Amino acid sequence: MAAAGWMMLQSVLPAPALANGQTGQNGRDLSYSNLLERIQAGQVESIAIDESRNVVQVTLENQDDDETPVEVQIFTGDLNTELVQLARENNVAIEAAPANSGSTASWFFTNFFLAFLVVVFLVMILRRSANASGQAMNFGKSRARFQMEAKTGVMFDDVAGIEEAKEELQEVVSFLKKPEKFTAVGARIPRGVLLIGSPGTGKTLLAKAIAGEAGVPFFSISGSEFVEMFVGVGASRVRDLFRKAKENAPCIVFIDEIDAVGRQRGTGIGGGNDEREQTLNQLLTEMDGFEGNAGVIIIAATNRPDVLDSALLRPGRFDRRVMVDLPDFNGRLGILEVHARTKKVAADVSLENLARRTPGLSGADLANLLNEAAILTARRRKDAITLAEIDDAFDRVIAGMEGTPLVDSKKKRLVAYHEVGHAIVGTLVKGHEPLQKVTLIPRGQALGLTWFTPNEEPGLTTRSQFMARIMMALGGRAAEDVVFGHDEVTTGAGNDLEKVTDMVRNMVTRYGMSDLGQFAMETGNHEVFLGRDLGRQGAEYSEDLATRIDQRVREMALDCYTQACTLIRDNRALVDDLAELLVECETIDGDEFRKIVGERVDLPQPELASSSV
Repeated sequence: MAAAGWMMLQSVLPAPALANGQTGQNGRDLSYSNLLERIQAGQVESIAIDESRNVVQVTLENQDDDETPVEVQIFTGDLNTELVQLARENNVAIEAAPANSGSTASWFFTNFFLAFLVVVFLVMILRRSANASGQAMNFGKSRARFQMEAKTGVMFDDVAGIEEAKEELQEVVSFLKKPEKFTAVGARIPRGVLLIGSPGTGKTLLAKAIAGEAGVPFFSISGSEFVEMFVGVGASRVRDLFRKAKENAPCIVFIDEIDAVGRQRGTGIGGGNDEREQTLNQLLTEMDGFEGNAGVIIIAATNRPDVLDSALLRPGRFDRRVMVDLPDFNGRLGILEVHARTKKVAADVSLENLARRTPGLSGADLANLLNEAAILTARRRKDAITLAEIDDAFDRVIAGMEGTPLVDSKKKRLVAYHEVGHAIVGTLVKGHEPLQKVTLIPRGQALGLTWFTPNEEPGLTTRSQFMARIMMALGGRAAEDVVFGHDEVTTGAGNDLEKVTDMVRNMVTRYGMSDLGQFAMETGNHEVFLGRDLGRQGAEYSEDLATRIDQRVREMALDCYTQACTLIRDNRALVDDLAELLVECETIDGDEFRKIVGERVDLPQPELASSSV
């Protein structure tokens, strides 16, 4: 329509003047009416009609060969009427213009590309549907990692610090290797072994060592991998796991974090999870059902044995419970020696001294300690791990990253007196652990730290030791109060007061270390999510006894605080000198601190080590 309107407009307008036999200023512009006039005047040599575009390519008389023909837009109905007849009458050659191959090719490739995209889209939909159907068919399959030759890379020699547990499990390895030795006297293989211990004590590593020593097929799976949102999937995975285990018997099936699937049934508010309970029921059936699983040993690990279902713990399912405790001194030394094999440690580093400094740390903590020391060594471009890197790594693992040192100001002096208060009270009071060091270098959220090293393994704690720890914890607040006054005490003692409150309340309500009586008034076990104590969430004693407990807790805490303030006042000059030295040096070693204090005050004699359990 636009082209027709344009040509009609051109036919109405007067034609431009001709110059030298051409039209327009450049001699290359022709309208439809001009074309008809040119044909009648005999100025057109030939015309080529392009039907695909409704265009006539005009070759004029006396036109050079290198010049391109002039294109004139024509009407659709005029292709075989007026124009053709006029051209014939004036002996003008008529040709058919070749089709535009470029437009045809572009049309072809455009449509081919669109068809290709549609085909690709359909293929992706079909493939996704096939994968979904395949996953639906394999949804109940076990996700256990399987190793036919049990190449775990871990042997008993690589596991240190848990010798008692290794001895208990050595019999399982012997049974798998030489079962006739036990069957000759009527012994049967244990169905299951439950490893119980705190996180990081080496339960998973011990299970890998059992498989490595026995050289039997090894299945490894986590308890959380059984449970899905669809009911029945977990039970199906349990059946599939035991089917595969029976086909490869004798073998070991290791279930890590079994408390994820083995929690007590029918507990908690509103009932239990049906899917988890069905999974547990299937696990109980497979472990001790109507069919015996000869040669299949279940090894499970958990750090929450109190939440496991009683049916899972009975003999016949888990015949043995192996405690994997925190390592003692010899255990820590063995763990450090194992991890030091792959690290370059300086000759002056004593692993024995490091083992004495780290009571209460697990095997994972000790491995992380040496690894952090190795990272610091590489960062400082040293060839071997030295004592400096071990000390810095110990502080980082326990307290956090080192912060920006405090500037010499009132805040730094406040922190110095606070930390010296902890150190001086802990050093002078009888029954407290020896001081390791006191520092003003911030770590984590603490602006200063005071370290004490236990001189014995964690075990029984006496009342005098509790009182000494409470006094030490209150020593920082006592130093602020005595030196700067009650109005200048800071929030730095907030964490200390929380610890003091917990220790004193436990002494009164749980350990019978007060004049209220030798009985426990609180158990500390209020696990409502397990259905325990759901009906008695209130206090376990009368209101009168609760008032007496609060009074006794307050009296014991105030008594310890008064004694701490007395120690600070009686040794005020010594406290001032130590605070000035700490501000100047920022860190005072425990031996140096005791030497300075011992020159001016008689230090208490260390008590004999108490027995531990």
